[in-house]
Amino acid sequence: MAENFIPFSIPQIGQEEEKAVLNVLKSGWLTTGKIALEFEKEFAKKLNVPYALAVNSATSGLILALEACKIGPGDKVLTTPYTFISTATACLHLGADVEFADIEKDSYNICPEKIEEKLKNDSSIKAIIPVHIAGNICNMEKICAIAKKYEVYVIEDSAHAFPAKSKDGWAGTFGDVGVFSFYATKTITTAEGGMVVTSNDELAKRMTTMRLHGIDRPVWDRYTSKKASWEYDVIDAGFKFNMPDILAAIGIEQLKKADIFLEQRKKIVEKYNKEFSKYDYFILPPDSDGNAWHLYLLGLNLSKISITRNEFAQFLQDKGIGISMHFIPHYKFSIFKHRTDFNEINFPNTEEHFQRTISLPLWPGMTDEMIKIVTDNVIELGIKYGKGN
Repeated sequence: MAENFIPFSIPQIGQEEEKAVLNVLKSGWLTTGKIALEFEKEFAKKLNVPYALAVNSATSGLILALEACKIGPGDKVLTTPYTFISTATACLHLGADVEFADIEKDSYNICPEKIEEKLKNDSSIKAIIPVHIAGNICNMEKICAIAKKYEVYVIEDSAHAFPAKSKDGWAGTFGDVGVFSFYATKTITTAEGGMVVTSNDELAKRMTTMRLHGIDRPVWDRYTSKKASWEYDVIDAGFKFNMPDILAAIGIEQLKKADIFLEQRKKIVEKYNKEFSKYDYFILPPDSDGNAWHLYLLGLNLSKISITRNEFAQFLQDKGIGISMHFIPHYKFSIFKHRTDFNEINFPNTEEHFQRTISLPLWPGMTDEMIKIVTDNVIELGIKYGKGN
């Protein structure tokens, strides 16, 4: 890491995580076992759900959830074009097709009205995947009501949304299944990994079996049970999506710190908002009840600035500030170029948000000096390239 470089994100790993991993290494049991089971138990307790299944990525979790909901060839899944590509490709892996609804004008989340427009005209859509972009909870009351009306599943992509909790409940618990990510940049991390939650007994049973090769018993039990440990059945062609104990050990310690991390993120956001709100060059990120603040999505008021978002971003990078872009819309990728209906014309809100948004550094552990460097440089560019200056 360069001395004067401010990273986009750094995972906050302490002695507790180090000790937990060493204990697993010394235990003689490295793969999925009692530590992963403990992580699941604690996560389920946190969100007050009966089932939590630890997996090796949120992508795996989405595939498991879709498969359990019987999504396959001939079916369609409706989601947003403004998210990471795995939300869509999870559907493609199961042979299903993907449809897209535009995001809201004043947020980065999928628009409920656009969802209903799609469902009215396409009975082959069997599931909706709303994505809580940046940790800001979607309008789940409307989305779930629409899903019930048209009898489709709701799988919440909550990769950004732990520990997002509104007055109505936790992100990830409104629909049939919720899927969380613990990738290295997320609000808590296991390096790689995720968690699937549900209150549905049948879905939980199916996902538990399919998570590990379609075997009808826990694999770790095969090596520890004293009763016919070698006997098991394979009921379907399952996946290899389990989380090993080494990663779960990190997750247990991170879970204990989740609320502390969130408060630290909020304080950084407050400082950003205070400075950027002084200038009409910038559009503050949308906020709502329970925001997890995984990302700080700064909008540029392009009518007030004489350079593009890309040029603005490059200047920040040249200053040693690690920025990112969330997200490149799916219709800009080669994988969807065959879709003639899938372009910026049909998704105006997505395109507008994409053209003006930059993700700024936001992670617990950022110092006041780092925050000031970021805000000073952003404001300096706004003033320098502001129209009329």
